[in-house]
Amino acid sequence: MSKKRGSLLSYRPDIKVVDATLRDGGLVNDFRFTEDFVRDLYAANVAAGIDYMEFGYKASKDIFDPKDFGPWKFCEEADLRNIVGDNDTDMKIAVMADVGRCNYKRDIIPREESVIDLVRIATYINTIPAALDMIRHCKNMGYETTINIMAISNAKESEITEALQLIGESEVDGIYLVDSYGSLYMEQIDDLSDQYLEAAENTGKFTGIHAHNNQQLAFANTITALTRGVSYLDATVNGMGRGAGNCASEQLLGFLKNPKYDIIPLLKFLEKHIVPLKESGVVWGYNIPYLLTGQMNRHPRSAIAATKEKRTDFLNFYLELGDKD
Repeated sequence: MSKKRGSLLSYRPDIKVVDATLRDGGLVNDFRFTEDFVRDLYAANVAAGIDYMEFGYKASKDIFDPKDFGPWKFCEEADLRNIVGDNDTDMKIAVMADVGRCNYKRDIIPREESVIDLVRIATYINTIPAALDMIRHCKNMGYETTINIMAISNAKESEITEALQLIGESEVDGIYLVDSYGSLYMEQIDDLSDQYLEAAENTGKFTGIHAHNNQQLAFANTITALTRGVSYLDATVNGMGRGAGNCASEQLLGFLKNPKYDIIPLLKFLEKHIVPLKESGVVWGYNIPYLLTGQMNRHPRSAIAATKEKRTDFLNFYLELGDKD
C-alpha cells in the first residue's frame, strides 16, 4: 500500500487543478455556451490560478452532426484561438477524446500548430488497447496525455490490475481514476488511489481523479485521493456536469492550501453566469434519482431521464432500477 502523502492541512506543490466546466458541463446543454460565458470562464480560471482548462471534446463530425451541438463538442483550432489567442498565460489548455468517437489521426494536429497542451483519452477498461494507440499518436504529435478509465466501479479487480500494467508500460503521462457513476466511497477511493499510484510511480507517471456527485461525495472523494498522493484534481464551477455534476471548483480552491489559488474570480463568474444559466432552466446537481443510481452503481442515464421528466415518484424509480438487475 502506498504511503499517505499528506494531511488535509498540508501544502503540496505537485497539485494541479483541472477545470472541466465546458467539457463535463457541456453534456448538460449540448455545449451551447455563449461566447461571453467561455471568455469569462477562461479569464476567471487564469485569475484563479487554475492549472489546466479543458475546453471540450475532440469529437468526430463524421459521427456527431455539428448542427446538434455547440463548438466545444469539437474544439476546432479556430474556435479555441478565438478565445485564448496564443494563450500567453500560465494556464494550459486541455481537450478530451473518446475512444471510438474521435478521428484522431485527422483531427489532432501537431502540437506546434495548436494551442492545446494536454489531450485526455477517455476509455472503458475493455477499450484500453485502442486508447493506447490514440495516446501513441498524441505523444508523437507532441502533446501531454492522460488516460481516463471510465466506470471503474464496474471493473473487476483482475481487470484493473491488468489494465494498470498495460498503461504503466505505455507512453502516457498520467492515469486518471474516474468515478463515472458517483458510486464510490472514500475507503474505495483510498484503495484505488493506492493501486493507481503504485502503477504510476513505477513508471514515472502522475495520477488524477475525476469525481461525480451522485452521493454528494465528489469533494470528499477528491480530497481523499489527494491525501493518498493523487495530484491532478478535476473540478467544475458550481459542480456543473452531467447528471449530479462534479467536485465544485470553488469548494476545492477554498480548501487547497497553495496561495496561488484564488476563489474570488470564480465567485464573480458564478454571479455573472452560473446563476442566470440555472435560472434559464439548465439543470444539474444532486437529486434523489442520481443518488439512487449512484448507490446502485448504475449509469445515470435513467436518472437523467427522470430529472427531465420532473419525476417525484422516487419509490417507483427505485423499484424500476431493481427490476433491471
